[in-house]
Amino acid sequence: MTHAPGDATLCSMNTTMHALPLTRAALQQGMDDGLHAGAQLFATLQGAPAADLSLGLARPTDSPPTAMRSDTLMLWLSAGKPATAAAIGMLVDRGLLAFDDLVARHLPEFGQNGKDVITVRHLLTHTAGIRGLDTAYPFATWEETLAKIFAMRLERDWIPGQRAGYHTHTTWYVLGELINRLTGVAHDRWIHEHLFEPLGMRDTWLALTPERYREYGVRIGTLMNTAVSPPVPMMNLDTELGASRPRPSGSCRGPARDLVRLYEMLRRGGELEGVRILRDETARLMTSRQRVGMLDATFRQIIDWGLGVILNSSHYGPGIPYQFGPDASRETFGHGGSQSSTGFCDPARGLAAALVFNGCPGEAAHDRRLRAVLQALYADLFPEVTRG
Repeated sequence: MTHAPGDATLCSMNTTMHALPLTRAALQQGMDDGLHAGAQLFATLQGAPAADLSLGLARPTDSPPTAMRSDTLMLWLSAGKPATAAAIGMLVDRGLLAFDDLVARHLPEFGQNGKDVITVRHLLTHTAGIRGLDTAYPFATWEETLAKIFAMRLERDWIPGQRAGYHTHTTWYVLGELINRLTGVAHDRWIHEHLFEPLGMRDTWLALTPERYREYGVRIGTLMNTAVSPPVPMMNLDTELGASRPRPSGSCRGPARDLVRLYEMLRRGGELEGVRILRDETARLMTSRQRVGMLDATFRQIIDWGLGVILNSSHYGPGIPYQFGPDASRETFGHGGSQSSTGFCDPARGLAAALVFNGCPGEAAHDRRLRAVLQALYADLFPEVTRG
């Protein structure tokens, strides 16, 4: 990982904002094709803002529709997972936890039915073997969902650490409960106070109180299911109830520019603008290959993983989902959100970027759209890049 402790701050440095004609065209093409009604993109180069785009509509079902703005809060879904992972890293740095601790050491109820061998590292690398569960989100309470996870059995013939498969939600509830127990503070509040606020991500939340939800009003964007015609809002996600229930795997919402601050912190080895969030070594562990060359049983592709982030795995072949475009360096790390978003850092080029679409058009259509926009972004920002 390339560290850049001497970079100027995101706020104070003279900026060179790029027009991004190719990126704008790719985003507009997606709107023309009905894949999304609006999008946000924010990027920094060597710590200085380089791109800030807000196109189309944030709330297309409003009357009249509400335009997308740079301060619109969009749901990131799984693109928010690295925030929970970073919070776990902070607990490690404080001596409250170790990555190789058995989870049952801290959550004894979790050790039922063969899960007593699962470690925190297994949770973060998607090698635990407890993938399948209907969490009934957002209608089930935290306690109800956690009780179901505690009662789960290991998947058949699964040895934690020796098999891999993306865990969409289950293990992330466990990570959230670790934060609850070890800090004595609800994980959504702890993450906001100890990670988001110090990083200047003040409009990013894992959960919103009903009062705060109403205060934001039309600044809260709507994620749409665009795989159906006409498009409809994604069920219960952007409602007052959905916004109030934390889900460490996918309830983060905020402007794209906030997500970039998280990646800038990781790019700089755990520090941003004089605020130390993670030890340099912890940031390096998070963003380097901890799971290598393993077939992911969920995606049915070989994908490398850090601790809570995806590592660029395009060298394993074409068609790997939720990657970072054809021109990203091999060291690139980040995480995508289901059919809708991505945040990443390409340390070789000093790039941190976040891209959020407000339309979920299906996996195949999203993959094509994402690749097209990221290829255009690299062409706009790095015109010297040549593709083989």
